[in-house]
Amino acid sequence: MCRKFQLLPVVGPLLACLACGEGDQGATARPNGQGAEALAAETLADWTRTLASDEFGGRGPSSPGEERTVSYLRDEFQKLGLEPGNGGSWFQDVPLVEITVQGAPTLTVSGPDGDQSVEWTDGYVGWTKRVVERTELGESELVFVGYGIVAPEFGWDDYAGVDVTGKTVVILVNDPGFATQDPDVFRGNAMTYYGRWTYKFEEAARRGAAGALIVHHTAPAGYGWEVVTGSWTGPQFDLVREGGNMGRVAVEAWIHGDAAAELFAAAGHDLAALEAAAAQPGFRAVSLGLTASVAIENRVRESTSRNVLAVLPGTDRADEYVVYMAHWDHFGTSDDEALPDRVFNGAKDNATGTAGLLEMAKAFASLEERPTRSLLFLAVTAEEQGLLGSAYYGSYPVYPVEKTVAAINMDVLNVDGPMNDITVIGYGNSELDEYVERVASSQGRIVKPDAEPEKGFYYRSDHFSFAKVGIPALYTDPGIDHVEHGEDWTMEQRDDYTANRYHKPSDEFDESWDWRGAIQDLELLYEVGHDLATSSAFPNWRDGTEFKAIRDAAMAGAR
Repeated sequence: MCRKFQLLPVVGPLLACLACGEGDQGATARPNGQGAEALAAETLADWTRTLASDEFGGRGPSSPGEERTVSYLRDEFQKLGLEPGNGGSWFQDVPLVEITVQGAPTLTVSGPDGDQSVEWTDGYVGWTKRVVERTELGESELVFVGYGIVAPEFGWDDYAGVDVTGKTVVILVNDPGFATQDPDVFRGNAMTYYGRWTYKFEEAARRGAAGALIVHHTAPAGYGWEVVTGSWTGPQFDLVREGGNMGRVAVEAWIHGDAAAELFAAAGHDLAALEAAAAQPGFRAVSLGLTASVAIENRVRESTSRNVLAVLPGTDRADEYVVYMAHWDHFGTSDDEALPDRVFNGAKDNATGTAGLLEMAKAFASLEERPTRSLLFLAVTAEEQGLLGSAYYGSYPVYPVEKTVAAINMDVLNVDGPMNDITVIGYGNSELDEYVERVASSQGRIVKPDAEPEKGFYYRSDHFSFAKVGIPALYTDPGIDHVEHGEDWTMEQRDDYTANRYHKPSDEFDESWDWRGAIQDLELLYEVGHDLATSSAFPNWRDGTEFKAIRDAAMAGAR
């Protein structure tokens, strides 16, 4: 049974599409008009199919696949009539260092009853961010530090009373709010930044640890072990930083939950009991009576990757910019010849979003009357390596932060069909919510907060790099209430993708995808951006968010 909803004129072109049967994607039913009317499923699918093809090699940074990708994006932006976004160049160079672990080093854990071996990829995956050809842990004492969090605002300090200098800390992923499901502990089920693996490695380094092992469990991590082995083996990238990253711990690693439980048991500890204790206030670190040893040999290569920038100049307020962004990269092609499929095509993640960026540029370029503000279309590199391309832009913005009105991020478009709702990741953080609510209402949709806040999506895509420098940043996620199938069906599709295709070679283009939902969302994001680009308002963060003071200071300095 088809559940119908009303669409008002702002998104009228979608009406005919939604009237089609499930098998009709509506591509030929849409007029090739101006603005939102120029958004079309046919070209969106074509761009996605091309970017996700084996010919692009998985779009790995600093690979032949990158050269093909950024050249393709430049050519497509140029065909649409846009201008180079970095002076006379379409590119912003992003200096990267690529570190690749050689071989399959074994992690050896020693205790009173002898040694235990934790094998590469089966039980752990390790690397270093230090720019060195060799790094090691030599009988480094293992200390369980719970969630590895120091958060004064939550009254939490997992490092209280313990000196971990030169030791290896064992850390739980996510934060105590997820473990307890208590809304009064951190933010309950919603992950904070303290729950992210990036924070945990950073805090371990600040505490002087030699190594850091994060215990992997699927539910609190938000993805399975195959995602870990797919994401953290092969070349690992970082920005080229002063000092060669020697301030990081010598070895960073994930350890499989089952392997960790065996190690704890061998030392007379119950991992599950310690996990429960770690979720309670006042937890104190526990020395496990074990040591860890591993030697990692690296191939180190410095390279230059590129962000792609295209601009549509505004009229009266051309020095002010509204940014649309998407990451063009994925994990490239594996060196493991034993794999039946070595290409990480990244069709949904994020060929769809990159194609959406081109589609959005096409829509704005089709306007007979340009917006007063300029539009920057930014395709960033190395998102999968830790938001590196967007972080570099945040540190070295081509256009001043105080002249950047907002950023709108597109990371994985909806290929499941139209929804009655739309999700704003980080809903409640900024005044951009009001823009989304106005347009969503005209589409007959409801705006909802993140349906999976425990997975920490707010910290996992490029909008976060803009938020950290104060720029209001919008990141929407497809809704979950499918017009025809409802919520349970949608969550089944999401769970299936996470389990079977996310960050795996199986994330490939599918001719059966239903593009109606992607067009529906792109029309919404177009209208939000058009509202911003044709006004003089500068939306801000809400009081109480950690980014508002940064924005206020930047705007005060501009005045």
